[in-house]
Amino acid sequence: MIRVHDLTKRYGRFTAVDAVSFEARPGVVTGFLGPNGAGKSTAMRMLCALTPPTSGTATILDRRYRDLPNPASLVGTLLDASAQHAGRSGREVLTLAATAVGRPHSRVGELLELVGLTDRESRRRVRHYSLGMRQRLGIAQALMGDPQVLILDEPANGLDPQGIHWMRELLRGFADDGRTVLLSSHLLHEVEQIADDLVLIGRGRILAKGPQSELLAGTGVSVTSLDPPRLAAALIRAGLTVRPPEGADPRTLVVQATAEQVGRVALEAQVVLTDLRPSQGVGLEQLFLELTADASRATDRSEVAA
Repeated sequence: MIRVHDLTKRYGRFTAVDAVSFEARPGVVTGFLGPNGAGKSTAMRMLCALTPPTSGTATILDRRYRDLPNPASLVGTLLDASAQHAGRSGREVLTLAATAVGRPHSRVGELLELVGLTDRESRRRVRHYSLGMRQRLGIAQALMGDPQVLILDEPANGLDPQGIHWMRELLRGFADDGRTVLLSSHLLHEVEQIADDLVLIGRGRILAKGPQSELLAGTGVSVTSLDPPRLAAALIRAGLTVRPPEGADPRTLVVQATAEQVGRVALEAQVVLTDLRPSQGVGLEQLFLELTADASRATDRSEVAA
């Protein structure tokens, strides 16, 4: 279990993380999402006692990271795959990790096989590893202590499609075993496939959090008519929220209302409806773009250009 309460980090006048609160539960993969500069990495570094918070608390297994006995045996972390010692071999990196966490050196071979690094690759210097190989090594290092919690920042960077599929299965199995996974990634399609819960952050603040099924669930109704502009105008006059769905029939509108409300407005406006049904849920990418529109670097650039 990970609990974060009012976690805040300020650098002078700049607030990188602003009163962030969320939980990552056992048996669950929690996706931690946000645009570049949103505060994700800073929050994860505070969680792992690498950056001191200005205020607020962050606990793992009901303790601060620094108070955990032999923390690497309880919490596996991968925050920066490029931080590994470039002059050591992959096997040496894992052997040192095994010694530090109190695991037998036989664990090294087990993990190399698990993450798909061959014996020959394990004896190469890390400086000669591709980014994908560094990620696999980093995941092996995170798993060395057979932890109860995994905290991973962009673990899929550099992995090919086969590697991403392997990582998805690995993390799913880890969570299904009753353990906790906190996963930050820009690969929204992958997060959508694996995450049970979502936490979205922008400009250091929580924008949305909760079960993915609830956050992506459809609300309102989808309605198709023979005169969309006339129907939309009537619905807006009735005080209802109307928007076009992404990539759908241009005659279709999504309305935050009940089917009965829409039907009555259409009847009064004398607009013929050809379809009326519960709205389908949005995809994670659409939700992400909508919630982070004001917090993205693209928005910042457009404002500067203007």
